[in-house]
Amino acid sequence: MNRPLPLEGITVVEFSHMVMGPTAGVTLADLGADVVKIEPVGRGDKTRYLPGSGSGYFPMFNRNKKSLAVDLKSEEGRALVRRLVAGADVVTENFRPGGLDAMGLGYEDLSRDNPGLVYLSMKGFLSGPYEKRAALDEVVQMMGGLAYMTGPPGQPLRAGTSVNDIMGGLFGALAVMAALMERHLTGRGQLVRSSLFENNVFLVGQHMAQYGVTGTPASPMPARLSAWAIYEVFDTMDEKIFIGVVSDTNWRSFCSAFGLEELEADPSLSTNAGRVAARERVIPVVRQRLATLTQAEASRLCEDANLPFAPIQRPEDLFEDPHLNEPGAMPKVTLPNGQRLALPALPIEMGGERLGVRLDLPEPGEHGADIARSLGYREEELNELLASGVISVPTQAKDRVTAAD
Repeated sequence: MNRPLPLEGITVVEFSHMVMGPTAGVTLADLGADVVKIEPVGRGDKTRYLPGSGSGYFPMFNRNKKSLAVDLKSEEGRALVRRLVAGADVVTENFRPGGLDAMGLGYEDLSRDNPGLVYLSMKGFLSGPYEKRAALDEVVQMMGGLAYMTGPPGQPLRAGTSVNDIMGGLFGALAVMAALMERHLTGRGQLVRSSLFENNVFLVGQHMAQYGVTGTPASPMPARLSAWAIYEVFDTMDEKIFIGVVSDTNWRSFCSAFGLEELEADPSLSTNAGRVAARERVIPVVRQRLATLTQAEASRLCEDANLPFAPIQRPEDLFEDPHLNEPGAMPKVTLPNGQRLALPALPIEMGGERLGVRLDLPEPGEHGADIARSLGYREEELNELLASGVISVPTQAKDRVTAAD
């Protein structure tokens, strides 16, 4: 951006792995915070090396961060981190309950030396009977109604992305920013928490409200009674397309665009209620018409008529999406093999601009030497930390430390 970022001057110390914690961190980092990711010495965060469906976690959620690889089992390592936190604004963590507290790195211990500290703890559950339980995104989707709503009746199905991890991280970042605003008034920080389960329940809250309002349980999405007659996926000659007709104006535009004058002329279909009641005779006519077109032809007709529509795309298709190839929409990071990979920016604009990459994906411990120096460690002390394995840095960085000494 051509102007200061909103969180410039805010320092965040991140203890995180997997998705939820790193999501909170990358959100704060993209907004300008100086985020220091604490990693194990040597190879760093194990998330870096996950195979299969986990292989995208690290590159997606760890840009714009610095890396400090430190042995938290050593007193020297914990002392270095406490010195770092003493001058920080925020700590974030998503490890097992009590893990950091046992090392003297919980909120109660750290806030004694830094009363203004905002400490974000991200867990499976907030306060209550479940708060000590282990949780995963899939666990809370199953127990929180989301899997039930996603799959066909009797076949609960998890959503196709880490929806609760990501949203839990975003709500965590929101709580951090609210606590920082409150600190302006009180001068004090606080412990804030976000979770997977409560996030999931928030997402299905509309279905809970539907039951409360109507007295009728919400049906799983594949079996729901749609509020609109045309609101589904259709086959074309080559690929599938989703089309939604959600108003009387949409209906007239749809019929005109697709040459369905006989449906437009039918007075029983002039209202949404009438069309929903007549779905069994309307949908076959629409399907027959869509089957004579390619996906591209149907998309063009919908766009010209200003109708809601979507070609059905796979994640790999999005790299070629013309909208996502607009400047700033997909900033690039560098993978360990040297490949430059474009990945989604935060889905916001500020002052007409997207938020980009200031720091590439860090190597494990890449910034450790500079961070130690900034905390007042002398070169001989830094070399002792390296020699004893309290901190580790990449080989090239280690060579630079030795040369400086």
